[in-house]
Parts: sequence; C-alpha cells; structure tokens
Amino acid sequence: MNKKVVVFGGGTGISFLLRGLKSFPVDITAIISVADNGSSTGKLREEFLMPAMGDIRNVIVNMSDANDKIKELLQYRFDTYTDLDGHPIGNLILVGMYNITGSLKESIKVLSDFLNVRHKILPLSEDYLTLMGETENGDIIRGETEIGHDPRKLKRLFYDEEPIIDKEVLKEIASADLIIFSMGSLFTSIIPHLLSKDIVKAIDKSSAKILYTCNAVCQIGETEDYTATDHVDTINKYLGKRKVDAVIVANSKIPKRILNNYISSENKDLVKYDKQSLKSIGCEVLAGDILTIEDNYIRHDNMRLATTIFNYLMR
Repeated sequence: MNKKVVVFGGGTGISFLLRGLKSFPVDITAIISVADNGSSTGKLREEFLMPAMGDIRNVIVNMSDANDKIKELLQYRFDTYTDLDGHPIGNLILVGMYNITGSLKESIKVLSDFLNVRHKILPLSEDYLTLMGETENGDIIRGETEIGHDPRKLKRLFYDEEPIIDKEVLKEIASADLIIFSMGSLFTSIIPHLLSKDIVKAIDKSSAKILYTCNAVCQIGETEDYTATDHVDTINKYLGKRKVDAVIVANSKIPKRILNNYISSENKDLVKYDKQSLKSIGCEVLAGDILTIEDNYIRHDNMRLATTIFNYLMR
C-alpha cells in the first residue's frame, strides 16, 4: 500500500512539485488555495462568485496523464479583442462545470476523470474568500494580487471571514504520512492555508512529518532578503503546536550570468541557505542540487526534487 502525501500550495510552485512527484509510488492529495483575484481567475471569480480556479487548472494539467495536445488545449489562452481575451479554456470549463454542479470539488473531479488524473485534488474551501493583509503601520490591503504587488512589509494575513473547510480536506490531513508545504509565493500561496483554524488543528492532531520545499529565489515585496530560516520561521508562526520538521533547500551552483540577470532586471536574488540557523531551530536540512535553468530562468528540477521528497518519506 502506497504512503499518502498531502501537499499544500498554489501558483506555479506546486505544479512543478507535483509534476515530478506523481511519477513515484505514493498517493497524493493536493490542496489548493482559492483566493487568487488576478487575471482570468479574478474576472471569472468575481463574475460567478466562485472560488478561484486558475491554480487548480494548472495542477490538474500537471497531474494529468492525458496526451500533451489535450493538456495544451486546457492551457490555451484566447488572444482577442472580446471579453474572452486572456481566458484559458481550462478556466472556462471549470466555471461551466461549477455552474452545473454548484461545487468546485465536484467540478475538479469531473475534469480530473476526463484528463486521467490518478491522484486527488481538493480546493481549500468552497467559499468566496478574500485574502487580507495588515501592514506594519496598520494599513489594510484587500486582495491576493494587491498584497503580492504591495511593497510594504506585512504584519499579518487573514481572511475577510473564517473559511469553511471541506471535511474531506481534514480527513486527508488526518490520514497523511507526510505533509508538504510547496515552494511558491510564501504569503499568497502557502500561508493562506494556515489562516484556517480547522486546518491548523488538523495538522496539530496529525502524526505526519511536516516538510517544506523552500523557494529558490526571494520575491520582491514579500520575501526580500529572506533566508531559508526566515521562510521556515514564517510558516511556523502560522502553524499551531506542530512546526516544520524538515526543509529542502537548494545548494546548486547557478552561473553568474543568470544570477546577475536576475539581480539587474528583476532585483531578485537566491534565498540564502543558512544551514546552522536552520539546525538551531530544530529543522532537519535536506540540501541538494535540485535547481535547473530553463530559458534563462531558475527552476526546480521536478524529478530531483521529487526524488528527495520520496527518499525522505520512505526513510
């Protein structure tokens, strides 16, 4: 019987992780944040008063065993002067199924079955959630996109109302052998899961190890100058009694040309791997050459990352 892994995340980070992990003999449940209010997702979410579906579409496509042309179709964005401009076909299909079923979870299941997804994908909540941020000087920022683009330092994150968490999500956490917080936007993809009291309580009751796959690059406006320890400390702040047991960090050598391009064009730098500091907070360090360069962008190598996760799980 395969061991069960529950992965929390959103954005592109979790899709990269799951693309590799699905190749291993594990049972995966991906729990996706649903408060994104930008781009196509934001427009459809506002028009149909439904949870955000864009990150879910990405995860379904990356978990799918369907042929590449079908997956390419789901990701295709219309380029037109009409209201269809910018909308991926997969988003529209999920909205259509949501209007038929009245449930994002059921809509995900229908599309997952159609695309031959062997694992489980669940939305964090069926609620129309709005992510809120309070800055250090007490100002309130409303909306995930607005928080992600605001340069001010955040004091805390919260929702406009306490989210109702599906019982199946809590059941999956209870039966997990490993809980993973994926790489991705720390404050808008990872922490939103921990703003639910029910999620934190379920993790507290779980006997599963908690693993964090640390971001490779700092994010402007959110994690500038953050070390790996800073990332773990932030997650621990929102967790309850349980804390992060282990963290995967990259020790890959990145060509200076690529690093200089990041620093000069995007003002981004690599997350500092501070090994001794991580150990001092009781966090096991799993360091490895897990980064690769794709089209001059620094990316996690999904198979190397998945291998590191699987080895930790089976230890």
